[in-house]
Amino acid sequence: MTREYIEVRGAEEHNLKDIDVEIPREELTVVTGLSGSGKSSLAFETVYAEGQRRYIESLSAYARNFLGQMDKPQVETVEGLSPAISIDQKNAANNPRSTVGTVTELHDYLRLLYARIGTPHCPECGREVGEQSAQNMVRRMLALPEGTRAKIAAPVVRDQKGAFEELFEELVSEGYARVEVDGEPYDLTIDDPELDENYDHTIDVIVDRVSVSADARSRITDSVETALEEGAGITKVILPDPPEGVSLGGATARSTGDLAGTGDSDDHSDRERLVVEFSEDLACTHCGIDISEIETRSFSFNSPHGACPECEGLGETKEVSEELVIQDRSKPLKHVFEPWSYDRTYYSRQLDNVADHFGVSLETPFEELDESIQRQFLYGTDDLVHFEWQTKNGTREKTERFEGVVPNLERRHVETDSDRAREHIEEFMAVTTCPECEGTRLKAESRHVLVDGSSASDASGPSSEVSSDGTSITEVNRMSIGDALEHFEGLEASLDERDTKIAEEILKEIRARLGFMEEVGLEYLTLDREASTLSGGESQRIRLATQIGSGLVGVLYVLDEPSIGLHQRDNDRLLNTLAELRDLGNTLLVVEHDEETMRRADTIIDMGPGPGKRGGEVVVNGDQEDVIACEDSVTGEYLSGERQIPVPDSRRDSDGALTVEGARQHNLADLDVDLPIGNFTAITGVSGSGKSTLMHDVLYKGLVRRMNDTDVNPGEHDGIEGIDEIETVRLIDQSPIGRTPRSNPATYTNVFDHIRELFAETNLSKQRGYEKGRFSFNVKGGRCEACGGQGNVKIEMNFLSDVYVPCEECDGARYNDETLDVTYKDATISDVLDMSVAEAYDFFEGHTGIRRRLKLLKDVGLDYMRLGQPSTTLSGGEAQRIKLAEELGKKDSGETLYLLDEPTTGLHPEDERKLIDVLHRLTDEGNTVVVIEHELDLVKNADHIVDLGPEGGEHGGRIVAEGTPEDVARNDDSYTGQYLRDLLPKVDLEGPRADRDVAQPAADDD
Repeated sequence: MTREYIEVRGAEEHNLKDIDVEIPREELTVVTGLSGSGKSSLAFETVYAEGQRRYIESLSAYARNFLGQMDKPQVETVEGLSPAISIDQKNAANNPRSTVGTVTELHDYLRLLYARIGTPHCPECGREVGEQSAQNMVRRMLALPEGTRAKIAAPVVRDQKGAFEELFEELVSEGYARVEVDGEPYDLTIDDPELDENYDHTIDVIVDRVSVSADARSRITDSVETALEEGAGITKVILPDPPEGVSLGGATARSTGDLAGTGDSDDHSDRERLVVEFSEDLACTHCGIDISEIETRSFSFNSPHGACPECEGLGETKEVSEELVIQDRSKPLKHVFEPWSYDRTYYSRQLDNVADHFGVSLETPFEELDESIQRQFLYGTDDLVHFEWQTKNGTREKTERFEGVVPNLERRHVETDSDRAREHIEEFMAVTTCPECEGTRLKAESRHVLVDGSSASDASGPSSEVSSDGTSITEVNRMSIGDALEHFEGLEASLDERDTKIAEEILKEIRARLGFMEEVGLEYLTLDREASTLSGGESQRIRLATQIGSGLVGVLYVLDEPSIGLHQRDNDRLLNTLAELRDLGNTLLVVEHDEETMRRADTIIDMGPGPGKRGGEVVVNGDQEDVIACEDSVTGEYLSGERQIPVPDSRRDSDGALTVEGARQHNLADLDVDLPIGNFTAITGVSGSGKSTLMHDVLYKGLVRRMNDTDVNPGEHDGIEGIDEIETVRLIDQSPIGRTPRSNPATYTNVFDHIRELFAETNLSKQRGYEKGRFSFNVKGGRCEACGGQGNVKIEMNFLSDVYVPCEECDGARYNDETLDVTYKDATISDVLDMSVAEAYDFFEGHTGIRRRLKLLKDVGLDYMRLGQPSTTLSGGEAQRIKLAEELGKKDSGETLYLLDEPTTGLHPEDERKLIDVLHRLTDEGNTVVVIEHELDLVKNADHIVDLGPEGGEHGGRIVAEGTPEDVARNDDSYTGQYLRDLLPKVDLEGPRADRDVAQPAADDD
């Protein structure tokens, strides 16, 4: 019989205090509480970790060798546990080849659809490609110059693993003596190819070797027909020594497989010979172009069969940038080219002679030269140039075309063996969209396979001349998820009966996946967007949509704040999705601070009562009414409306503004945005409306470029006015404060320097001659050398992520025994690193320098955090607040622009109140604060709101409303304004959640 609860007994992981918890099965349970109260310790480190451990233990001993041993969480028992899946906020896809389409498996279904019902078209003329007979192929071969030597081959194995010993024996028995394996020729009568069965191989049978002539027509026809029969409708023609300028018009094949391209000599021969693939089915008789067989891999940009040969499927190429080569056009000709130093003999000789050729002085400013001369210096001369120079043996001279500065750099970048030279040239290169595929990543043949539909064909190149009804796979990839769903909804209407039957199941899967993505609020993402550019919240919701699509039942899903980065409108849709996952028969355990999520939950587990060591207990476990009724629950007080984040009595006025003009990056629609100086401004809007683009790409990078004169490339915009009003700009984002366990809050905020000085002043330190450096875990001397002062040791897990385990020598203390002999108020340096911020604040009561810095960490709600907590274990929100605390500690002029991206991430309303106080404090000191935020309690505290929208993606990027929160709340077009109405006492309009039975919000009485 299935248990009704997941029963956790005696949980002591991290700060949990031997707690017992019952989590209802097949319900939505929210784990909430103050930051650091033990929510993640219960949900992830106990329940999920135990579920994972039991699953791994169920595998064979052989499999466990690869996975390693997972430690059992510090818990007595967990009963009624289901298989557990964690959907967290980590963005695992850093591969530039990963896109939204590939990580959601949508691209796999699209590839299948286009391979099965797509109609190939000629990349040159756009005509539909038809079948080609053997006679047509023979005519092509006979068009070659008489005497051309050619091999006619049949591909019998294409990119398959195996040794193929039996195949070679069978070929010999059929009378075939010669084969090519991965481009290497073998004579089977004397050679026995030994192939590694673990690698892919391509094997071509040489059916005949002929010399082209009219007399050989019958023989060539016979051989081509035989090759087509052996190669299942495909034949290859190999010209070992092709006449110059000859092209058979077919699809140029490339050597693939394990042996392809090994060794210099092989590479050289492969470059000289011509291999052309003819297909019995596909060829453009008008242009004389043969198209390779259409397969699913033809549409994969991760395969040589589908990838654009120019950029190899990346969609981007590195090219020498004229703007980087010439950064100041007013410089004289001899010094204008940044990569070329006139002091180097070779460069001065080149410039001297080319300048003489054109009759110009090297002292002439480059901008004063004729455009034609400028072009020829950069890209090569149209005519021959006479070069003359002096050597110790006399005068040397030659006449040749000057190749140009840019081609010279591009050639040397390819040819040089020196890493240093290559890195120097790359300083003058920029990543640009691939000119061959225009960023679509696929080769031309694949881009011109169309599926019938209402859209026009891919109008790139000459093919636009021929009108075809259909949509290419690259057009679908450029669509947003919402547009793609609309496109596929009515696709069957334009398909014939046969194609409809084939596509039925594929379209059902495509529509289902697109629908799930739309349900979780991601309809604004395009399918070709790189996965590495997604936020943590977007990655999490993609995985959530994938799980809904899997249709699993009886699974325990553990989620980490799925509402992060979501506008309240999109949050309602997300909650409907979670409810759908629950209704399938799954158990959901969600770590969350969002009030709306708590209201929709079946059960709330409120952890507390405080953070860190003052937490780790279950304050209340029940439904919403139970939490509200609990007197000890701070969460209950916020849910009931008894405790609230107040609305300011008045808004600050501003005398000036920082104005972004003509912002056009990504989906921004030529915006002019005013950000009042000395005010607290919130940038709001639904997901994908352009908030991050405006702040990060345009505003921040634009200011850094102008104020610091750096090479940062800002997003497209006309200009930024009002820069004189600010002195510096600081972006406080959620990137990690350090990438190794050596970095921690104490080192980042410099409080550890003062603590080490204090330990160095003790009597024992003076007796032993210990200085401040003795107490650093980053240098030899006082640290434990077994772990290098890290306190833990990295265990490499091959194809899994590395695991850190406590050092056996120092047991995680980081220091050697001699250093640990030194104490301050009976505590070692290691004990201090284990203290929370709040504990350390009390411990160092007599030291004002240390207490001042710790007070800043307390002010931003981090009093629960351990001083020595490795930065790799901090959430994005925690890292951001540590940076904020460090900024608060700086002596400031009061004219700084602070940019923050969703600073409330991971914050309980009580901690959020502290953060809002800090932001008001910064603004009161004369600084300008601009925040991207969805959390309404913070938005209602802003002086000014810029609301972008109205939707995400291409339907966003415009200003929907701007002004005070009250102004925006009265705007019917603003989704943000509608949700703000319930929180602003001065606005008399009802919002979407006006039916809530909570206390009326009040203005700030302070």
